[in-house]
Amino acid sequence: MLQFGNVSASRAHVPDAVDATRQTSRMADFHVYRDRVEIRLSRAEKVLALRRDDIVVPRDSIRSVAITSDPWIWIRGVRSPGNMIPLTLAVGTWKFHGGKDFLVLKGKQRSAVVIDIERPDDEGRGEQEADDAPARAEVADGFSRIIVSTQHASQLVEALRDIRPDGDGPVDEVIS
Repeated sequence: MLQFGNVSASRAHVPDAVDATRQTSRMADFHVYRDRVEIRLSRAEKVLALRRDDIVVPRDSIRSVAITSDPWIWIRGVRSPGNMIPLTLAVGTWKFHGGKDFLVLKGKQRSAVVIDIERPDDEGRGEQEADDAPARAEVADGFSRIIVSTQHASQLVEALRDIRPDGDGPVDEVIS
């Protein structure tokens, strides 16, 4: 296991029992694997977001990743369900005309990572592919964008860039 501040990487899969200890942290953890990115929410974040599960985003559905110093300008739509204290806290789902976003924003001075997720189109699909619509809708729980405040945004982007499905990079990265 390699340790760099709050970022660790290993060449073997970290058992879930070890990862479960990170659930008591105050902020969401990013676990970057070859095939997916897991955003593991703290208990408080799950309560505020009115969610039971963590968010899993398949790597091939990530369209772009950006770092922003002011995540509050990226909010679009209305909160449903979730909680918000303006410019202090925004946790939960925000629905807008084209879909829904998931936010975990804390404080004004903290940077955030913005993950845009590629949504499958329904246009030009046949009846056979229309039967797969529920499966396509469940990519990343149906979110179009995920915005999470983190002090380690640059390390997350670097981990996403370094780990390729066919590469020899580490199996996973933990960014908290």
